[in-house]
Amino acid sequence: MSASLEGKTVLITGGAKRVGAAICRRLHAAGANLMLHYRSSAAAARALKSELTAQRAGSVALVQADLLKLEALPNLVKATIKEFGRLDALINNASSFYPTPVGEITEKAWDDLIGTNLRAPLFLSQAAARELRKAHGCIVNIIDIHAEFPMKNHVVYTTAKGGLLTLTRSLARELGPEVRVNGVAPGTILWPDDDTWKDEVSRQRIINQTALKSIGEPDDIAKAVEFLIAAAPYVTGQVIAVDGGRSVNL
Repeated sequence: MSASLEGKTVLITGGAKRVGAAICRRLHAAGANLMLHYRSSAAAARALKSELTAQRAGSVALVQADLLKLEALPNLVKATIKEFGRLDALINNASSFYPTPVGEITEKAWDDLIGTNLRAPLFLSQAAARELRKAHGCIVNIIDIHAEFPMKNHVVYTTAKGGLLTLTRSLARELGPEVRVNGVAPGTILWPDDDTWKDEVSRQRIINQTALKSIGEPDDIAKAVEFLIAAAPYVTGQVIAVDGGRSVNL
């Protein structure tokens, strides 16, 4: 699929680090122009922009926003159109992730986890719908295999991702035939930045739950995203699990 996105423009949320950065690198290598959103990772965003624009000048722009502020979301689309003149794909990648055991769930945690993982993708998709229809574009939502297989002590996060899975299918009906909407559900790709599953015993237990007995790479997710954008014109309303077969063992 080399250069399969030449002349296309992609808006990605949370694109500065981890899986988001891997998606940016792969789509950029395929020829796409990128509007890279970040919230607080300014240094990482600038570094990635410098890396990619050194390969192709003028191909990456940055936009900062707190996705919990709904009034900021249309500005991401406006900034993309102003910079590149079109929008072909939206990737809802930004996500908050941390445990919320029953008895310790707070309104703040609810607002944050639901806000980043479900509310923002809905309202950003709504804001982008007009431009995506014009371009006969697509939306790719980064979900989670735990949307269908809830993870203990993560009630709010898994609820939000479950909602995002349903939103993906609902938007496919609402925005078709002009816009395709699909999702990618990662399994064990990167360990969390915090101390969750820090010990090797816990990590090995999770790895052993996969059919392939290995952890994945961020580029595994990026490849699935590229496929859905560039090589799947008759696929919509679907979610691809990229989990090494973990979901069949849960």
